[in-house]
Amino acid sequence: MPDRGGSPSGPRMRVGRPSRRARTLLMTLGVLAVLAMAFVMFAGFWTDWLWYRSVKYSSVFTTTLWTKIGLFAVFGLLMGLAVGLNIWLAYRLRPPLSAMSLEQQSLDRYRMGLAPFRKWVLLAVTALVALIAGASASGQWRTWLMWVNGVKFGEKDPQFGLDVSFYAFDLPWYRFLLAFGFAAVVLSLIAAALTHYLYGGLRITSPGARATAAATGHLSVLLGVFVALKAVAYWLDRYGLAVKSSDFKATGNWTGLRYVDANAYLPAKTILFCIAAICAVLFFATLWRRTWQLPVIGFGLMVLSAILIGGLYPAIVQKFQVQPNEQAKEAEYIQKNIDATRKAYAIDETKLENYSGKSTVKAKDQLRSNADSAASYRVLDPNIVSPTFQQLEQKRKYYQFPTTLDVDRYAGKDTVVGLRELNIKGIPKRNWINDHFTYTHGYGAIMAAGTQTDANGSPIFTEAGLPTTGMLGTYQQRIYYGEKTDQYSIVGGPQKELDYEENGEKTTSYEGKSGVNLSSTFNRAAYAVAFSEPQILYSGAIGEGSRILYNRTPKERVEAVAPWLTIDGDAYPVVVDGRIQWVIDAYTTTNGYPYASRTTLGDTTADSLTVGNQQRAVVAQQNQVNYIRNSVKATVDAYDGTVNLYQWDTQDPVLKTWMKAFPGTVKAKSEIDGDLMQHLRYPQDMFKVQRELLTRYHVTDPAQFYSGSDAWQVPDDPTNKDGNAVPPYYLSMKMPGDTAQRFSLTTTFTPNGRPNLGGFMAVDADATSKEYGRLRLLRVTEDVPGPAQVQSKLNGLPSVATFVRDMKGADSDIQYGNLLTVPLDGGFLYVEPVYAQGRNALYPLLKKVAVSYVDADQPNGDTTKDTTVFEDNLTKALNAVFGVEAPTTPPPTSPTTPPGTTNPPPASNDAALKQAISDAQKAYDAGEAALAKGDWTAYGKAQEDLQAALQRAAEAGAKLQTPGSSG
Repeated sequence: MPDRGGSPSGPRMRVGRPSRRARTLLMTLGVLAVLAMAFVMFAGFWTDWLWYRSVKYSSVFTTTLWTKIGLFAVFGLLMGLAVGLNIWLAYRLRPPLSAMSLEQQSLDRYRMGLAPFRKWVLLAVTALVALIAGASASGQWRTWLMWVNGVKFGEKDPQFGLDVSFYAFDLPWYRFLLAFGFAAVVLSLIAAALTHYLYGGLRITSPGARATAAATGHLSVLLGVFVALKAVAYWLDRYGLAVKSSDFKATGNWTGLRYVDANAYLPAKTILFCIAAICAVLFFATLWRRTWQLPVIGFGLMVLSAILIGGLYPAIVQKFQVQPNEQAKEAEYIQKNIDATRKAYAIDETKLENYSGKSTVKAKDQLRSNADSAASYRVLDPNIVSPTFQQLEQKRKYYQFPTTLDVDRYAGKDTVVGLRELNIKGIPKRNWINDHFTYTHGYGAIMAAGTQTDANGSPIFTEAGLPTTGMLGTYQQRIYYGEKTDQYSIVGGPQKELDYEENGEKTTSYEGKSGVNLSSTFNRAAYAVAFSEPQILYSGAIGEGSRILYNRTPKERVEAVAPWLTIDGDAYPVVVDGRIQWVIDAYTTTNGYPYASRTTLGDTTADSLTVGNQQRAVVAQQNQVNYIRNSVKATVDAYDGTVNLYQWDTQDPVLKTWMKAFPGTVKAKSEIDGDLMQHLRYPQDMFKVQRELLTRYHVTDPAQFYSGSDAWQVPDDPTNKDGNAVPPYYLSMKMPGDTAQRFSLTTTFTPNGRPNLGGFMAVDADATSKEYGRLRLLRVTEDVPGPAQVQSKLNGLPSVATFVRDMKGADSDIQYGNLLTVPLDGGFLYVEPVYAQGRNALYPLLKKVAVSYVDADQPNGDTTKDTTVFEDNLTKALNAVFGVEAPTTPPPTSPTTPPGTTNPPPASNDAALKQAISDAQKAYDAGEAALAKGDWTAYGKAQEDLQAALQRAAEAGAKLQTPGSSG
């Protein structure tokens, strides 16, 4: 029988259907591919869990993880239900028959095509919006934890009388809920409208009614919910005015209510809340009235009211009530802003002291003597001498020092400190084994006296060598965790590590408990995937006892275990109890403190040392803040990576909130070791934030604040041509009225737009001091040269010009060190070390010291009197600037003798004084000789003898000066 379809006769062949074996193979490959993708995703999660468990902060990982999962699930489910339910409801409310029109006939094709997949489309849309909403909500884990664990501040805002915790912890969560509600309603409205349109409930071009009664009721309810949420938004906006940022031409950045806010915006928001609530009721009433007339009128009224009441009326108040007498109108609100800002940045107890700048001591020998005791002038600049440390103490190319060294106190003296860390780029032969198994750690802390150099201008090292020897004695010198250690290492297994090279290679094997154990094949596979390094899985260098170390920089470790903290840019090393510990200052912040002006941490903490140096940049969880506390002191052990967090500010409610959220992660302040306490200091970034605020908020009078007549600025670094702010400097010094030097952090201010000195600030930076954290702020009342002017005068000295010409002729570079400023007897003493790096020298050496004493006294109508000198060392410079030689010993004190005391014969007192002075000079010389030799036993004995001799000299001098005892 012929084939009528025209196809060839004969048996038909199956084309394109794979065999059973092929199908099995494809299915197997597919399953393996899915499992591989799942393992890749799981590897990141698993290695994170292993790391947190290794540092004993697994509760941080689990709390954060479960919070994110919970928020994802709850809000994803809510969004999915809201959108899915409204799509389903719109479908159920479809009209039974669609109108016979071209529009509906066109839609019929889409309805028929969608019909077989209707449930799948609904599930897909619902799942998509749920995933997006859940992912967005999980990012709010900090907001949730702060809301649910919030601790009261015990302070109320001046406008509404609410505790500050409402603005810091509650309001952000309410705003998130409101935003989520708006998103859910808008998405539901769009989805419902499209569904109604597709199934004929809404018609655009069809004749007759544009919407069915069911569609009208459904959409009006959704619009009613939207308007109701808008009413809630207007109500929350009232409180939001207390933390609203705005530009105020008189003061720049402003936070909180001003006159127009309190007298126009606040009542306007209340009125708009009432109108929106009524409008929402009108939309809900559409369920019964079946007409859009009243809701549309109400909605139009709400929009018109928002324009007139919320926009036009405040503008009229500002124009005709505020501007004609702005200072008087704003005075009350400026005062609230001043008080709140000073409280929020912990500068409220900073008292402004007037300091004339006129010398109160006229005797040159007395000035010269007082200059010696006014400060321990640090001529070794930690920002310059890193290459010197590198050249003299690097020892091997695979070691390095940080670009900027640190200043600490050892044996009561300011000391420059740098750790000899591993430099992976300096390894002689780069390969995977050398990079990650052999070269694993740095070695030793190098220290140098901050106030002295040798005759050549090189540092006088108090701890040096490989291994190091000196003042520290025996300590664990290996550095597995450091600022420069950003690669992973695998230690403790069959592969030996290079310890150091001295008369041959010394090897070691890591004995610490940090890192993750790689004995498990599963763990090795996970890290091979996580680090994209397959050799981790099969390398023979990994075996029993092997541990992988990573996340090795101190700031990185603290940030990981305490993700709610903002980390100071400068982690610094200390040697205590036979261990090298990194100390990291950490802050709690919020941007919800009512009336307190905001600052941007990244900008405020930038200076000439941080620009281009990310290692010293602040690690901010929240860049815009208006409240900050140095609430935590953290340590990271350089050998085993142990992280400890200590509660430093025991009153901070933000820290208390996070301690409730993550119990057991922060230790009590009382657990800080006494030796460690000796090295804790006031943090630089906190100080930089406070000094930036004090450029304006040192003024507490609203009228003066408004005028800006006494506004200051942080001067640019005069030793740097890039125009960046001068950094604060650690320095042991005496402020006016002090009897002894304090380890301090200091800075200068200049008036806005002027180069002269406007103010000077110092904070007691010694954590063991009873006055730790006390900010002292001097307002310079007379015309005194500022840092830039002093630097300019120095550059103009003939001796400087000659020096620079000679150095340039010798192909040497000149580097100006830190320009230190010290108040001295009513005037100011500037001290600046000057370094030169010659063609044959690979590192800078101290060659000169510039000193300037500025005194605003004007005895003959002259301009400001100041003396600037440029000498070979500090002693010569101080001698030259005051025109007298330094005394051999500090002058004795002169206490009065109590009544009734019998005075010894004058001759006996005079002989005792001379003998004491002679003994003091001998002890001083012996100490200097011991320091040069690095003999710390002899140095300590000499210091004790010097102290005893000075005490005897003081007693003998007092007896000589007692009335009736001198002839």
